[in-house]
Parts: sequence; structure tokens; C-alpha cells
Amino acid sequence: MEGIDSSAPESSSVIRMDEEQAKPSGRPIWSGIVSLGLVNVPVRLYTMIRERTVSFKYLRRSDGCPLRYDRVCTHDNKVVAWADVAQGYEVRRGEYVVFTKEELAALRPESDRKVRVDKFVHYLSVDPIHFDASYILAPDKSEEAYGLLLTAFDRKGMAGVGRFTLRTRESPCLIHAYRGALVLTTLRYASEVADPASVKELQGLEEPKPSELAAAEKIIDNLTGDFDIDEYRDTYSECVRQLIGRKTKGETIVAEQPRAEEARELMSALQETLRQLEKK
Repeated sequence: MEGIDSSAPESSSVIRMDEEQAKPSGRPIWSGIVSLGLVNVPVRLYTMIRERTVSFKYLRRSDGCPLRYDRVCTHDNKVVAWADVAQGYEVRRGEYVVFTKEELAALRPESDRKVRVDKFVHYLSVDPIHFDASYILAPDKSEEAYGLLLTAFDRKGMAGVGRFTLRTRESPCLIHAYRGALVLTTLRYASEVADPASVKELQGLEEPKPSELAAAEKIIDNLTGDFDIDEYRDTYSECVRQLIGRKTKGETIVAEQPRAEEARELMSALQETLRQLEKK
């Protein structure tokens, strides 16, 4: 079929719509030690978060041939073999400091092999804006010590704070109990989080009118409820998979442009929102 990569899997697998619970990675992505004082607990780290985004490949439009990206030198346009690839840092335009693998390996910190718990904090005391990624910690032939830590963390309701290095990035981290396991959550540094006050459009905001504020607060009251993540689905990916299925069957797709949202006066929009909520 024109425009369909012949190397693609059968359509039944392409348009799979399963929404089963994400599973941990089949093999650990890191192994090391969680250190609490003189207590050392060997652990393995497993992927916990699995993104379900739809992945596209770039193709040549005329025949659907996949495109490949090579390591091409910018000076002679020749492809460079991996054996000849080095890492460098650009100090000035076109000027680099080159590092060997041995030099970079010698810089790897203790947290590359060991997560040393420095202190304990209440998990909810950490601003969630700093949360980055979470991983499952499992015992590595250390079931007794692991079980002790897990039970103690769970009963105290505290999280251990330390440092953790995955590949070449060291991050602050939390170790906390979650659903019968110890979970390691990496944190973003304070320097990586922008201060909203520095955004020009947020400076000098006017005070809202009392009537508008009252209406907005009433909308919030009407929409207040318990959070349930299962109420939310990746509808975009679902629509893309459905479109893939239709195109593999040879259907002609006519793209429908979304209707533009009507611009309304603020108070009118607030009042109409309240009327719609009262009908539910």
C-alpha cells in the first residue's frame, strides 16, 4: 500500500489499544547500595514510569522509505565510526575541550554506586514542582535488610534524602515507601526551576473585581471533588492509533479543523459556566 512502510508490524499490533497497567522494566537499569549509617542494603533499580506516546518515524514522502541519521562530520561530510567519536565541551565558538572516557569515568561520584541517606523529611514537605522521575527499588539478595527499611519507612511516614547518579547525571533524590516497595524519586535542583515572578506578563496584575472573584470561587466550589487519575486517558494517542488503523485499511482521511473558541466577555463567561454547572 502506498505510503505504508512494508517493514511495519501487522495492523492488528499497530493499532493496539490496550490500557493495561504499565509494567516495570524486565531488567534493572542500575544496581548499587542504599546506605543508612552503617547499614548497607544492596538494591536494583527498575523503570517505573512508562510513557505511552505514539512514536513516528521520518520517511521519504515519495515512497515511504525510512530516513537514517548518521554521525556526519561538519567539515568533510564523512560518516564517523563510533570508535572515532569523542565527547567535548564547547568553550568558545568552534573550540572544544575534549574528554576521554577514562577522564569522565574518574569523575563519577559516590552516588554512582551508592545512595547515602543524609536526612529524613516528611514526603509532603517537598514541593512537587521539584519531582522529576520515579523508579522502583528492589532487594538485590538483601531481602531481610530491605524489608526492615521498607517497614520502618512506611511506619514512620518519612522519606530519606540523598544523592543518586544515573548514567552521567547526579540528582538529589527521595527514597520513600509506596505500595509495598521502596521508590526512588529524583528531584530537580533549585537552579533548574524558574521563578514565575520573573515572567514579565505576571508582574503588576490587576486585582479582580469582587463580583468576578465570587463567581470564579463558586465555579471552583462546584467542581471540587476527589482526585482519581483513572478518570484521565491519553485521548490523543487513542485517536492517532484509530487513524493508523483506518489508513492501513485504505480509507481516505479528511482532516477536520477544530472550531475556533468564541471570545466572550469575562463576567458573561463566568455566569454561563455557573448556569451550565447548575444543570448537571
